[in-house]
Order: sequence, then structure tokens, then C-alpha cells
Amino acid sequence: MTTLAELRRRAAATPDDPDLLAELAADSRVGAQALLDHLHHRADVVREATVALRYRSRYERELWARYPHIAGIDEVGRGPLAGPVVTCAVILPTDFALPVNDSKQLSAHQRAQLYPQIISQALAVALGVADNHMIDRENIYHATELAMAQAVTALRVPADFLLVDAMHIPVAIPQRKLIKGDANSISIAAASIVAKVTRDRLMQMYDHRYPGYDFADNMGYGTKRHLAGLAELGISPIHRLSFSPVKAAGIAHGQL
Repeated sequence: MTTLAELRRRAAATPDDPDLLAELAADSRVGAQALLDHLHHRADVVREATVALRYRSRYERELWARYPHIAGIDEVGRGPLAGPVVTCAVILPTDFALPVNDSKQLSAHQRAQLYPQIISQALAVALGVADNHMIDRENIYHATELAMAQAVTALRVPADFLLVDAMHIPVAIPQRKLIKGDANSISIAAASIVAKVTRDRLMQMYDHRYPGYDFADNMGYGTKRHLAGLAELGISPIHRLSFSPVKAAGIAHGQL
């Protein structure tokens, strides 16, 4: 009889081998049945991931024949009181198969793992940034549109169609606005992950430069510790003056 160690070795090498599955099904040992259950569960997970990827790539698959270079665009950072809005545009190849999803649905560890894989597999990736001064000057919505346009025009491979998460980009390229696009398009999802990782790293850097606001944890959002820092320290050079809690803190500290 084949040893359990040998069965596990074969399972690690070819988990979907039908001969192995049949042998395990006929093996009454507890260890063999546990391995069979594990392989069935693994196969279910792979099938579910394949179905999910196909669903989230439906817009790309509909358009690829006509538009081979589809850029997905997303933003991170519209809501915080401090720091920039970071946008990203990503053009994916037609054989892209990474399990991307809305960056908010992924853990920091998952985003960190996917980030370099997206960068290496994408046909093109580009960022756009609207800093706090642009946000104050243009308003948050228009500043985000301008940053998205920056990202699109910076792509080393020109995009011939855009998929955008719930916004319109002021560029002369055909585009489709998708509601919850980062959960419905692999291109937008990939862009959301790159933008999120980039902005998080930037805010962690700002936390060292402007301590006291807990930027490394709150990423500039108005958490209790952030508001306490504003009350104690006043505003920093990266705070958005057009956001009311920041303006109130600046007035209180005589900075405005």
C-alpha cells in the first residue's frame, strides 16, 4: 500500500490528478480520507475563484476584441482630512488571472502580495496625484478627476478605452462609468490595489515627518486620535484646509 507520505507528495505535485483522487477514495485510512477532503476543498476554492474572476472580467471580455488596451482607473483618499488623493490607471493583458478585488475587501497583507504582481504583469501602470493644495483649490471631486486624467495620460501604452469607478475623466478617450467598479472590473480592482498600497506607504512616511496625528494608522481619516492631534497641534502642511474639522483647528491655533 502506498504510504501516506507518498500520497501527500503526489498531492502537492498534482492535486487534481484523477488517478490519485481515485486511489484516495478507495483508501480507508483516516489520513488518506483527510487528504482527499483537503483536495476536494482546494478544488472548490479554485473553481469559485475562477468563476469570480470570470464575473469580474466580464466588461473587459466584452470590450477586448474592439479595444485591446483597456485602462481601469480608481482613486484612494477622497475622504481623509490630510494627504493627497492618489489615482491609478492599469492596463491588463487578456490572460491576467490574479485574484484581484476591491482593495477594501482585501487585507493589507493580501494587497502587499498582489501589488508587485500587478506591476509586473500589467501592460502599463501609471499614477496621478492631487495634493492637499489642489484639493483646496479645485474641490475634492474635480481634483480627483484631474488626478485620474494625470494617470491616464502618463500610461506608457496609450489606452483606447477606460473603465472608471463611478466618475468621468476629462480626457478624449471612450469610457464607461461603473458603479462599484472595483468589485466589478479586474482592471479597476487592480488600479484600486496599486493606488491603496501607494497612498498607504505615503501616509506612513508622512507619519514620521508630521508625528502626532497617527497618520500611519488612520491614513489621514478623521479618527479620534487624528482629531485629538489636530486639537493639540493644529494643522500640518498636508492637511486639507477646505475640510471643516481642519479649518476649525487652524482657526483655533491662529494658523488661519
